[in-house]
Formats: sequence, C-alpha cells, structure tokens
Amino acid sequence: MLHAVFRARKQPSSARRAAGPRPVALAVTGSIGAGKSEVLAAFARHGAAVISSDEIVHRLLREDPAVKGAIVERLGERVLGEDGEIVRPRVADLVFSDPDALRWLEELLHPRVVTTYLRWREDLRASDDPPDVCVTEVPLLYEVGGETRFDAVVAVTASPEARAARLGRPVSDRERRLLPDAEKAARADFAYVNEGSLEELDRFVSDVMGTLTGS
Repeated sequence: MLHAVFRARKQPSSARRAAGPRPVALAVTGSIGAGKSEVLAAFARHGAAVISSDEIVHRLLREDPAVKGAIVERLGERVLGEDGEIVRPRVADLVFSDPDALRWLEELLHPRVVTTYLRWREDLRASDDPPDVCVTEVPLLYEVGGETRFDAVVAVTASPEARAARLGRPVSDRERRLLPDAEKAARADFAYVNEGSLEELDRFVSDVMGTLTGS
C-alpha cells in the first residue's frame, strides 16, 4: 500500500510564495471518496484557513432564493423535503441520469461557488493578520480549468477499493466524465495517496505547508 508524496514537474517556488502577499492560495482536488475533507481538516490543524466547495453549495441551496427557485423550476417540487428545503440526494439522482440537467446545474452553481471562495480569499488577504495559506476544496478543479485561480494544487487519490469502503458503495459510473486520478496527480504540484494513517497525512500536510511558506 502506498502512502507517498509525488511532485509534479512544475514545482511551486517557495521563495516567491513566501515573499508574495498572504495567503498563498492552495486548491485540494480529487475523486469522490478519496478523502478531500480529511485533507482539508489536516490543513486546518496546521494553521491554514480552509473552505469547502461542497459546504458552499450546501449554503447556496439553503440561503440563496434564486438558486432554490431555479432548481425547483427546472426539476420540480419533488426535490423538496417536508421542511420545504432542497434534498440534495434527490437532486443528484435526477441530474446524474440526465447530462443536460447536470450541465445546467453546474452552470447555475459553479460561478456562485467561485465568487464565494474568491471573496473569502480576498477578505482574508485584507484582514489585519492574514494566514500564510488558505485552502479551498474544489472537486472539479481541472475539469473546469479552475487551477489557474490558485498558486498551487494538491491532488488526493486513493484506490477504487479504498474509496468504495469510505463511500459504502462501489465507485460510481458518474466519474467517467472526470479526469483520471493519474492525470490529476501528474498535473498537481503535490499529490497524496490517501490510504494511510492520520499521522502520515499530517506529515504530508506539514511538508506542503513548509514548502509553500518557505519554512
């Protein structure tokens, strides 16, 4: 079993990063079940500011009337629970069997998610004591060309068996449209095979933080 750090061909310049404005903007990406949330939590333990695209989507579905209204208009009231809130698994069941609906939903949500995390980053940068590093979890980073918005990228990978064990089900056919893990790892500045212990993950994150901050 591999628990390794892989370096991509284009290494981030730690000297340039450390000398530049804080915070360094880092993206975490990877397939479903690879453990992106675990990696994000590890960066938080090591002092980085963190935000999850998935959490942003949750907030949009709860708090943005335009988003909620558009989804109900497109998919019908069957996506609503008894409390009148959108039930995400119902939306997922509908859109992942309909490529047009999936494309429509991504076009609805993606710009809002990007605006939210870029605003969050700018607020950090404008604060009196910005963190050295801010980390955003972005599942479809390479698929939408989002890597250009970040100073560096971590790709998190795991075997289909490990991901299935975390998900409690086989890896879905929904991933056929995504870039293979090997390509993500090759393009990223850092890549981690997330099948080891929490201590191994923390060592990896510590190494990445040190590289990005020049410490």
